[in-house]
Amino acid sequence: MVPARATRDGADTADALAGALELPPPPNDARTSLYSKRLDFRGGEPVVPIRLMEHQREVTFSARGRMRLYVHGEVEKTVDAPAGTTFRVRITKSRPARIATRVQLAELAFDDREGLKRAQAEWAARGIAVQVQQLGSVYAIAGKVVDNRRHLLLLEGSFTPEQALQKQSELVRSYGVRTSLFDELEAPATGILELLDENGSVAAVGEDLIEAETPGGEPFDVRQVEYGVGYAFHGFQDRAFRGGLRFTVDRFGDLAVVNLVKLEELLKGLVPSEIFASAHLEALKAQAVTARGEVLAKIGQKHLADPYLLCAEQHCAVYKGLSGEAPSTNLAVEQTRGEALFGKDGRLVDSVYSAVCGGHTEDNDVVWGGPPDPNLRGRPDFISPTGKEPTPKELAKFLAAELPAACRLSTFSQPGKYRWERRFSQAEVDALTADLGVGHVMAMTVTERGVSGRARLLLISGDHGATQLRGELTIRRRFKMLNSAMFEISTERDGAGQITTWIFKGGGWGHGVGMCQTGAIGRAEAGQSYREILRHYFNGAEVSHIY
Repeated sequence: MVPARATRDGADTADALAGALELPPPPNDARTSLYSKRLDFRGGEPVVPIRLMEHQREVTFSARGRMRLYVHGEVEKTVDAPAGTTFRVRITKSRPARIATRVQLAELAFDDREGLKRAQAEWAARGIAVQVQQLGSVYAIAGKVVDNRRHLLLLEGSFTPEQALQKQSELVRSYGVRTSLFDELEAPATGILELLDENGSVAAVGEDLIEAETPGGEPFDVRQVEYGVGYAFHGFQDRAFRGGLRFTVDRFGDLAVVNLVKLEELLKGLVPSEIFASAHLEALKAQAVTARGEVLAKIGQKHLADPYLLCAEQHCAVYKGLSGEAPSTNLAVEQTRGEALFGKDGRLVDSVYSAVCGGHTEDNDVVWGGPPDPNLRGRPDFISPTGKEPTPKELAKFLAAELPAACRLSTFSQPGKYRWERRFSQAEVDALTADLGVGHVMAMTVTERGVSGRARLLLISGDHGATQLRGELTIRRRFKMLNSAMFEISTERDGAGQITTWIFKGGGWGHGVGMCQTGAIGRAEAGQSYREILRHYFNGAEVSHIY
């Protein structure tokens, strides 16, 4: 796969970039591992490189114990400092990465050879040249298989981001297919990093990478960590982190800060950001197991062109380090140490989760496309059902009924999440759909739904024509990020019969695939163990130790 090729050719590529930057050619050292997309299992417990922030020019940090820094370059240098010493790392001369964008036409299970052949033949019949690429990797741990490999069917050729978007639009218009984009690394970023002491003097100069560790295992304090980029809660906060730090060059040619942290320590700083720390312990344990499995499942699937495996934001998993830990969730992580979910085939489950399922979970392929996962099948989320409950096939009745849904019965159920309503004026709808070219909107109809009733295809008709919005997230984003895609649409009209208001009445908060977090709390409160909770949400999958 491409990341491996980028690593293999990294010396030649870096030599060329170094010449342009007047840098000496880098030796074959720790810098070549920056773009590895495999976990390091040496020592039994995997270590995860997770990006804390990027797009920085300078970062200040200190350690609560004795610190050792490794400054990489043509001349390797080691710097030792006592506890509490403050350093700054700043980037000076740099060159951004060279990245190509690919258009993904389909994603198939790794062992679905027949499906792959059919997809290739279908595109060949359309006269479209395609390529096949493997994504992900496979590990064997304690007799269990951690395998997130899959096949991608790609449009032949690589493009600039603008060209890829154009190709994507053409394919949607011509064939109505669901496509996506991802980046490939052609040449890594490179740059000069300066290590400054407390007096502002340059203590050392490195190329591409400075690493910091505390031999005694004490945490680091990083000043003004940027978080929530692109969200309303965007801000900066001083935070503490277990493990080591890497300072390197991001794809933009700016400074990135990466935390090298053991998986269990990562989970301690992650789980409280994903679920209420005051929830029932069995729900917290279920969350710890699902978070561990989801981290493992994402390795080699994201950030293929970046010098880390995962990020500490919503895109991967919200991680606040030691600063975000709580005693209750630490206990849940410790009591489930090394445990993950495995399906009936003995393979790791991609144990995803969402906040509130609304009474019914959803199939993974409905929400994200790709191959159906037998462990991620949508199902009712009822505690003690009577058998008389309406199903999402009658969505209006389902939304209006007093269902024995775990996420409704939970003491953590919140108004506006289990059931909700959003209203848009006609003028708002016309503005939100203006770029679709349909003109004044006259009708909106969900023409395809998943098993939970979540919208998969929305037909929008106007006085200038009609178009379709495909995909759960695409539909939600179009209307100011609806709480979920489980909704019915109705209208209010004036005396002349003209539509004045569009009403979305819905249920749930989030995509609805996998574990319902509020439902897990409701099930724990009803007496279920974390293993029973996980068995329900993941179609009979069982918890096993992997280390």
